[in-house]
Amino acid sequence: MDELLVHIEGIGWWTAQATDWAAAAAQLRGEAAPAAPATKPAAALLPPNERRRAPEPVLLACEAAAQACAMSERDAATLPCVFASIHGDLAITDAMCATLADDPLQLSPTRFHNSVHNAPAGYWTVATGCHAASSATSAWHASFGAGLFEAAVQALADATPVLFAAYDGRAPDPLGAVVGTAPAYANAFVLGPARSARTLASLRLRHEAQPAPAADAAHDPLAALRPLFAALAQAGPSYMRLPAGRASALAIEVLP
Repeated sequence: MDELLVHIEGIGWWTAQATDWAAAAAQLRGEAAPAAPATKPAAALLPPNERRRAPEPVLLACEAAAQACAMSERDAATLPCVFASIHGDLAITDAMCATLADDPLQLSPTRFHNSVHNAPAGYWTVATGCHAASSATSAWHASFGAGLFEAAVQALADATPVLFAAYDGRAPDPLGAVVGTAPAYANAFVLGPARSARTLASLRLRHEAQPAPAADAAHDPLAALRPLFAALAQAGPSYMRLPAGRASALAIEVLP
């Protein structure tokens, strides 16, 4: 298919050792060591009561998305958004399964509400007052590539900036033993359809009907993404392929 050219206007990032893009970029360039681990994202965009009750994936997604919007100076309330996660909230899924096995009548409606895959997108759109289109995608270890492609297609088809956020929380045992116990992370882009004064870097994308080499995403979902973010941190050209489906890949060329 034809190539897609989109333009990054803002970047969000959260891991325990780098809680924003500036810290992550310095680490990726080898200019800084990992910071002392943070306990959880601030997610200051959420109202205090919601922030206290929100599960980890919601905090992760909202923190990175808010950072990307702030950097782009775009109004979050106007941005269509695509949220992508490998497995959603496995901590809540695990707790619900345990409750159903031991005492089904004690199943929490709040936990059920937070267990759905689009919960972070819902929290985000309510907190920002966003009435634009939102979606939540999952393609197992190809979730980032699939979500990025969807966001790019929307940005170009509708000629409007689109927010893309990818995230995953920690997975407790016994589910963690099956899917891998990876550290929590979140990253986000605001993608513009045209180059402008806001542009930080551009991405030329091509969807290919050939699988990309699999990284050890089960134990570190960021492993496959590090070349992309390293290229953005170094502001230099680069090329990589990320999984985008069971038998497809997203070819990405980073253009300064």
